[in-house]
Amino acid sequence: MPAPEHGGPAVTAEALPVIVVPCYNEQRRLDEQAFADMARTRQVRLLFVDDGSTDDTARILARLAQAAEGIEVLALAENGGKAEAVRRGLLVAVGGGATVVGYYDADLATPPGELARLTETLRARPDLAGVFGCRVARLGSSIERRAVRHYLGRAYATLASVALGITVYDTQCGAKVFRVNETFVDALSQPFGSEWALDVELLHRLLRGTSKEPGLPVTAFAEVPLEVWLDVGGSKLRLVPAMRALLGLARIARSRWAHERAGSGAPSRGTQAPAAPAPLHLARRDTDAATGGDPAGSRRKRA
Repeated sequence: MPAPEHGGPAVTAEALPVIVVPCYNEQRRLDEQAFADMARTRQVRLLFVDDGSTDDTARILARLAQAAEGIEVLALAENGGKAEAVRRGLLVAVGGGATVVGYYDADLATPPGELARLTETLRARPDLAGVFGCRVARLGSSIERRAVRHYLGRAYATLASVALGITVYDTQCGAKVFRVNETFVDALSQPFGSEWALDVELLHRLLRGTSKEPGLPVTAFAEVPLEVWLDVGGSKLRLVPAMRALLGLARIARSRWAHERAGSGAPSRGTQAPAAPAPLHLARRDTDAATGGDPAGSRRKRA
């Protein structure tokens, strides 16, 4: 197997998924025991990205890395925002040879067991390039979400669907996993335009492709309804970032429309873009139940 690039973690032939956990001033919300237990299951490796925190986050993460094998820390010298922290973490994971990567919110609003269902769905479905958690309140589930955030989220998801030209139920759930391929790697080559539209912009890049790599088909992605999700307090989203997220959607929509006018707007290899939005496939519940490199000025701590 080739030697790891970009200073990433050493991997074996059967590499575990590497999950990036961006952190900025998370000392009050980091559950050390829960993350240590996640790592000890040996189902995933965790790569925490300390995005220039000014509180005790760095000390807590260093303690975590010492406490459990399978936990590493990428410390960024300056705060660059969630989108850039995720991008740099994913680049380190890919450079280390990971074949499945993802990102996951540090507040554990999506429980570890739900993340495991996402990775298992991707493992069991070789036709998929990405699996996303989605928060669908329904009988038999426990999706605890404040009404205001729910309706704002529905409005944002509707606008995101328009921007992407497909129907996505929940773009902002903080649990997503991807199969590493050339299109995915190329999608990470440039910083994202908006910190809060990260999820939508990444999906847009994967569907559109680039001059180097073709886009992936809509059918390569699936949303998996979560069984449990808890609305954790302390979210950093405020009015100004929310407005920037909307502007980010507008830029994505303009990019897609310009791409289509240029005659290369198909979101899949050799197919035309749909005339009307086509829904992302919701993975069947019985299937679910089957269960850049290190940036300049950064420091990595290995378990």
